Amino acid sequence: MINCTETAIAELLRLKKNLDFDHEVAQRDRVYVRLKIEKGGCQDYVYQLNFDGEISEDDEKISPITDITIVIDRTSYQYLKDIKIDYTEDLMGGAFQFKNPNIKEHCTCGLSFKLD
Repeated sequence: MINCTETAIAELLRLKKNLDFDHEVAQRDRVYVRLKIEKGGCQDYVYQLNFDGEISEDDEKISPITDITIVIDRTSYQYLKDIKIDYTEDLMGGAFQFKNPNIKEHCTCGLSFKLD
């Protein structure tokens, strides 16, 4: 199960509200939060969190609250199904934090991780 803290949900709602919609995304309620993993970083993989106006039949759909729907492609879902998403702020700014029990190790930068 995907878990989002209240601060993560609040930040996603803030970003969604301030999002500039292009001509392809006509309605705010049809914008989803897409979470996935991609090859990259110093430990093999990185998290990607973006807004997306499209959803496919193979996407897993998670709605922690009614105003936000998180979609995850099937390949990424197997590694993200127990993730906790948080949002924190400090003097350097704010960032989403991902706590994932399915990963083997993190890079010291905290941005990339190893699965196997």
